[in-house]
Amino acid sequence: MNLYVPILVLGLIAVAFAVGSAALATVVGPRRYNRAKLEAYECGIEPIPNPLGGLGNDIASGSVTRQRIPVKYYLTAMLFIIFDIEIVFLYPWAVYFDSLGLFGLIAMALFIFNVSVAYAYEWRRGGLSWD
Repeated sequence: MNLYVPILVLGLIAVAFAVGSAALATVVGPRRYNRAKLEAYECGIEPIPNPLGGLGNDIASGSVTRQRIPVKYYLTAMLFIIFDIEIVFLYPWAVYFDSLGLFGLIAMALFIFNVSVAYAYEWRRGGLSWD
């Protein structure tokens, strides 16, 4: 049990810091609300209201804001996931590179090839160019 005490203390400090920072920000922070700050903001697209009775009626808030989101947002999210997964697997491989030998090198080469295929797909679909 004594081995876990430092981990629990660190966890408690992290939780206390997070809760304390959020509480302090609400007490001390500026309160300059305006219409633009209170509007819903999603992916950089301004919500366009549909006619009443159309698709996307949000009964709870009384607003109607369903619209199509461009594919570029999904491609950007996919690109983030591709490189995030790549980095997560590259760090442990780099740490144990010497002990893995030829098997580790071949496994990582196959992994990099697999990630490169996803990268090429993203590039071909135009996910790397932002208008």
